[in-house]
Amino acid sequence: MKLRPATAADADTILALNQESVAVLSPLSRERLAALDACAALHLVVEDGVRVIAFLLALREGAAYDSPNYRWFAQRYERFLYVDRVVVASTSRGHGAGALLYRAVFEFAAMHSVGLVTCEYDVEPPNPASERFHARFGFREVGRQRLDCGKRVSLQAAQVTGRASA
Repeated sequence: MKLRPATAADADTILALNQESVAVLSPLSRERLAALDACAALHLVVEDGVRVIAFLLALREGAAYDSPNYRWFAQRYERFLYVDRVVVASTSRGHGAGALLYRAVFEFAAMHSVGLVTCEYDVEPPNPASERFHARFGFREVGRQRLDCGKRVSLQAAQVTGRASA
């Protein structure tokens, strides 16, 4: 597997991956993807040698981003790296692409002296796979909120210690 920065040429694949997992993510249009890419601190993809099989978008504090989850963290933490979404193709799950992306997140945070990585995952409806995955990287619940769409999310944070553990 190869990790690399996302490019404009990856947009169709990223949109398709997001749509495949839209039940546990928010929808993503081409315009929204371009806006997120423009304010992202980190936008990575994983290739399996043939195709892009995973992607991640993460933003620093101070980004012009209207997500209620991002705003929740921005109101409480001075410095953080927020993982907006991490998506792995259903046919590639369990082979390390997600862990590769998260190790890169923690390395980026450590290199930029950001001591906290944040994210959220659904608890209503439940997303136990995401819960297990994030626990492996040391994420702990710091809050919960209900979104306008009816979902309830667990707001998570993990300390950056210089390297990721999972």
